[in-house]
Amino acid sequence: MVKELIARISKGAIMDQIYIPKNRQHGFEIGSYVVIEPTLKKKDVAPSYYNTGKIAPVKSNIIMELFRHVTDAENVIITGSFLEDGFRFDDLDIIIINGSCPSLEKFTRDNFGLNVHAIKISYATLREGMNTDPLFQMMLDRFVAKEKVLFKVRPHINYKLLDLHLLKSKQLIDNFDLLTGQEKYKVLRNVVAIRYFIDGKKITNKAVDNTIERDFGNGFITNLRANILEKGTFIKKYKQLYENTFNQIMEGIQHGTKQVEAR
Repeated sequence: MVKELIARISKGAIMDQIYIPKNRQHGFEIGSYVVIEPTLKKKDVAPSYYNTGKIAPVKSNIIMELFRHVTDAENVIITGSFLEDGFRFDDLDIIIINGSCPSLEKFTRDNFGLNVHAIKISYATLREGMNTDPLFQMMLDRFVAKEKVLFKVRPHINYKLLDLHLLKSKQLIDNFDLLTGQEKYKVLRNVVAIRYFIDGKKITNKAVDNTIERDFGNGFITNLRANILEKGTFIKKYKQLYENTFNQIMEGIQHGTKQVEAR
């Protein structure tokens, strides 16, 4: 008995159709029911996890669905607070490499109730960012990629770029009462990451958090994210950190860019 036949789908006036040879063996009699499926199946997604630890099943399922949904891209990377332990997350940070997905925002909101922060970028720009931008390095310290990817970082300090990044962090001084705890935490981490980059230290989320806890006190990050800090004491310490970093950058601008080796 014939187990399968290969045939091509033809376009019809009302319905498309499949023609099979009249001269065939038993098993495909007129009136019998058959199952039709593609001869070439798309391979299932096999994500690559980088420094993520154990991820909750609900988050893994969301990641898989997002990777399946974004088909017009060379690679897709999910990063940020979504990968942290726990279920207190409201948004997703997604990097789309060499591609796009106009329906991504609606798909994610309708299916998971989450907002998307999407960055569309080329591999070349992303690799350059890893070499010159401490915020890229911290963002990609921990991520999940649709396709396997490897970054070889060669740090190159551009002090003018760092100055622009630091300027954004001034909002924590000017708008302290308007920012959420999570926003304050993100801004503070950015300043510490800039300091790490200037000093040639390897930037990781854990290292940055350890430095914050050491300089501001044990349990500080929990209180910061809960937005229950005493403003005066914190702003005094933060201003000192900000001004020291600013002075380092100004000194660097006077002497130009430099190559550094991550320690």
